[in-house]
Amino acid sequence: MHRATYIHIPFCISKCHYCDFNSYPGMSSLFDSYADAVAAEIRSAVRGRSRAATLYVGGGTPTLMNERQLCTMVEAAQSVLGLPPEAEATIEANPATADRSKMEGLLTIGFNRISIGGQSFEDVLLERAGRAHTANDIHDVVIDARFAGFANLSLDFIYSLPGQDIAMWQSTLREATDLKPDHVSLYELTVEQGTPFAEMLAQGNLDLPDEDTQIEMYTMAESVLLSEGYERYEISNFAKPGFRCEHNRFYWRNEEYYGFGAGAVSYLDGKRAKNVANPQEYVRRIQETGSAVDSVEELSREAVMGETIMLGLRMSEGVDCDGFRERFSVDIEQVYQPEMDKMVGMGLLELNESHLRLTPKGVLLANEVMAEFVRTDSTA
Repeated sequence: MHRATYIHIPFCISKCHYCDFNSYPGMSSLFDSYADAVAAEIRSAVRGRSRAATLYVGGGTPTLMNERQLCTMVEAAQSVLGLPPEAEATIEANPATADRSKMEGLLTIGFNRISIGGQSFEDVLLERAGRAHTANDIHDVVIDARFAGFANLSLDFIYSLPGQDIAMWQSTLREATDLKPDHVSLYELTVEQGTPFAEMLAQGNLDLPDEDTQIEMYTMAESVLLSEGYERYEISNFAKPGFRCEHNRFYWRNEEYYGFGAGAVSYLDGKRAKNVANPQEYVRRIQETGSAVDSVEELSREAVMGETIMLGLRMSEGVDCDGFRERFSVDIEQVYQPEMDKMVGMGLLELNESHLRLTPKGVLLANEVMAEFVRTDSTA
């Protein structure tokens, strides 16, 4: 069995106002020891295990680290996990932390796909969100990445930002498609507890678009991207033919994956293990014991079935019913007939011979549909 491999880089320039990820501004003095610790964790954790099919280095801001530090971690994944040279190897980049020289170095290390966090082409929205770059920086980093030789480039954007209107979103979509990325990810803003946005919302100082505007933004984006030759292969992700993110498809199929680094999660042998979040504590534990695992959750068969449906419904093709039967030795209808009948009756799901998937109406209400398949062990 081949597995996806994720490496988490918990360092960033500054904390964005919406971000609740495991990331920490500064800490540059820890970069060397952190890279060594990740390489050591890879060597310690995967002896005798399956090989890697994909590599994804995310954050935080991975491009804050230098080439030598990044190479230390990537070489460990390549040598220990047997990552093939042609395998999809993605690194996330903040436009303020990567120039042409950096891009050339990333390619030399072995990355062949880059995911750039643009978020908006409106400087006023970027500043409001606490982003450490401008709209011009996005243009520059895309040009630099293409000139360096990246043939697989993704851009990320957020909609429903405070103060964002339809005209602003339309302008961002136009500028995004003008840059001709191979892949586009569009995420609706979620105000997470503990973030500056959450505090502003509690004080009544966060001007968010209403629900109808949010829906209009999503449907507009889908229309624009489809007209430009992209295919929506997941609720938030669009790709030109041949450029789907294979790494993320492991998650959506609820398949196993390795996770290395501070706060990273692994899903292996029916267990979900999470590393300690603090980078300094992570390095200390790896140096002392070779493991930074902080908690382990053993998933029941029923929980795995439910998650397989919830994640699978995110994909445009939906849940593979034959694959479900092969994996769990039971037909999907035998377990979830009441939920399926209810959602099909409401026009939110459709079932053909081989797949259960969201209808166009269901895509707009995806969270509500997925919640129907959450059960406690006693009722599954």
